[in-house]
Amino acid sequence: MANISELIEKYIKELIQVSPCDYVELQRNELAAQFKCVPSQINYVLATRFSSQNGYIVESRRGGGGFIRVVKIPLDQHNDPAAQIYHLVGDDINQSQAEKIIKRLAEEEFITQREALIFKAVIDRNVLRMGLPWRDNLRAQLLRAMLGAIFRER
Repeated sequence: MANISELIEKYIKELIQVSPCDYVELQRNELAAQFKCVPSQINYVLATRFSSQNGYIVESRRGGGGFIRVVKIPLDQHNDPAAQIYHLVGDDINQSQAEKIIKRLAEEEFITQREALIFKAVIDRNVLRMGLPWRDNLRAQLLRAMLGAIFRER
């Protein structure tokens, strides 16, 4: 069974998917009540699952009629998605950040699920058996090389 964070993430993504404008406005307290959790759980999901690295912008307005707006930013709306991804990867990247980028690429169908599995296998800390910061640097180099090969084919 999925944990509460996964259920909240899935729910918000489904709302965005059916939205005609690639964003959704939510009430934090209403969402917390719906999932029978505390509002800080909603904050956690928004911070970890809907970051700019994952392709989202979260806007928040506090107060009486406060809301949270979650906006999806598809890669294909940018002039150069490869440059955007290269910027996200940078000169070093940890495994968690790399997996978020890979997940986003698969969700937006820049890579297949099979390619995503291969990417994840290559950048895994158990494969890159070296100390930090060299491991994160090598992971970034490998990820940029794999992405370069994918984007050259497009």
